[in-house]
Amino acid sequence: MMTESPRWPDDETMMRVAIEEAETGFRQGGVPVGAALATPDTVLGSGHNERVQRRDPTAHGEIACLRDAGPRASYAGTTLYTTLSPCPMCSGAIILFQIPRVVIAERVTYAGDVDLLRAHGVDVVLWADERCIALMSEFQRRSPQVWSEDIGGR
Repeated sequence: MMTESPRWPDDETMMRVAIEEAETGFRQGGVPVGAALATPDTVLGSGHNERVQRRDPTAHGEIACLRDAGPRASYAGTTLYTTLSPCPMCSGAIILFQIPRVVIAERVTYAGDVDLLRAHGVDVVLWADERCIALMSEFQRRSPQVWSEDIGGR
């Protein structure tokens, strides 16, 4: 079972990596969700949603991040930073790999599956990052059909 990881002094720096990824995805015409997987002092991988760019429905930001980080024997001691509350698919990956801690920049524009993560012992830290809220709100306004497709037509 997953254990709660310690609070880290540099969450802001690690989240900045995820935000930069989200901004990159937005500039490319994609869904602006970015993620970074890190230990307290090292970014292990990062990525952004590339569903539009790759024409791949599974290329969400968290999945791209995990792909970039590569396989690990254990995810103990890591935190996944994401700019948006994870969808069911990404939450499933977090649970499957037993990532103990997730820092979510915002869940105003999409609630995600925070309760599912917590029910599986994940330490979830919620922020209300205005930059991320504004970026996703702008994307949802500009591309409602793409957004609907990205979250499974919900």
